[in-house]
Amino acid sequence: MPAISLKGKNMPESPIRKLVPFAEDAKKRGHKVYHLNIGQPDIHTPQVALDAIKNNTLEVLAYSRSEGSEEYRTKIAAYYHRNDIQVKYDDIIVTTGGSEALLFAIGSITDPGDEVIIPEPFYANYNGFATASGVTVVPVVSKIENNFALPPIEEFEKLISPKTKAILICNPGNPTGYLYSKDEIKKLAAIVKKHDLFLIADEVYREFAYDGEDHYSVMQEPGLEQYAIMIDSVSKRYSMCGARIGCIVSKNKEVIGTALKFAQARLSPPTFAQMASEAALDTPQSYFDAVIEEYVERRNTLVAELEKIDGVRVAKPKGAFYCIAELPVADADDFARWLLEEFHLNGETIMVAPAAGFYSTKGIGLDQVRIAYVLKKEDLVRSVEILKSALEAYKS
Repeated sequence: MPAISLKGKNMPESPIRKLVPFAEDAKKRGHKVYHLNIGQPDIHTPQVALDAIKNNTLEVLAYSRSEGSEEYRTKIAAYYHRNDIQVKYDDIIVTTGGSEALLFAIGSITDPGDEVIIPEPFYANYNGFATASGVTVVPVVSKIENNFALPPIEEFEKLISPKTKAILICNPGNPTGYLYSKDEIKKLAAIVKKHDLFLIADEVYREFAYDGEDHYSVMQEPGLEQYAIMIDSVSKRYSMCGARIGCIVSKNKEVIGTALKFAQARLSPPTFAQMASEAALDTPQSYFDAVIEEYVERRNTLVAELEKIDGVRVAKPKGAFYCIAELPVADADDFARWLLEEFHLNGETIMVAPAAGFYSTKGIGLDQVRIAYVLKKEDLVRSVEILKSALEAYKS
């Protein structure tokens, strides 16, 4: 029988989605499952975006330009200007989600065997994108003890080799909710300039910054124009995960020109979704103000409830809508599966994402889970009640 590729064999399973069959089986048995495993907001998509699709007058659903329509890119640039990010429409390539933007970025700056340094834990699909590109992830460990703050710059420098091409961060972070300070971005800027590396920043959670903290983009840092590559998406900002529209942004014309060749190879981003995303840019600030207020309340509720459970440690996020919780279990993967297969509290259980899949280093995060606080507050309280009961019943 023909063999599949080594790359295919090495492609990691998603720690977020691999437990879906167990959740579906639990539902078939009549159990209610609270989904804390995936960053699918329950916030309503802006009506203006939905109306753009409902009320369109297209007669032919045609290709758009490979880099996305000029009208949409112009409006994106205007959005960035309002956020003190001075870019032009031709610094932007529209992609099929932030995932494609990351693939284009990695494909544009690395060759097989090259290395990218990433603070871990990190968005699990970075492992998959690296595998698909033949790139090695070199992790630098951040720790729950200090809320997953940026590791010392000396730790990055120890890892830089002739094969290193970039440092990749997620700001605010998935899965930690950590928000990088302006000072930390400046430290990273200094090291990439010193060693002639790219700095890729996944900023899809930019709007979700809490406690009066401001988000500082790599695109705002002076002198980083030839080094910075920003990844963005409409998925979380407008609760439009299904639109699959993102973008890659850089003032480095060679990066954008190279990424455009990847964009041309896949023809174009989806036309309907671009229409919805362009319309979404007219969403009033009041929408975001209400969303931020809701997520802050959800975060505070979740963290307060988790801290009541003996043996549980939780890092308090300053952004995004995730947190990492350390549980008194030896194997969170087994525990998460057990929750769905064997446990329920009055017909209800929870689904979490085992955190080991958010690390590249083997053996780290085995007792941690990522929790997405994308449910209403009363459901979060109930979910933690279920978790507490489950921990009391579980024998690792």
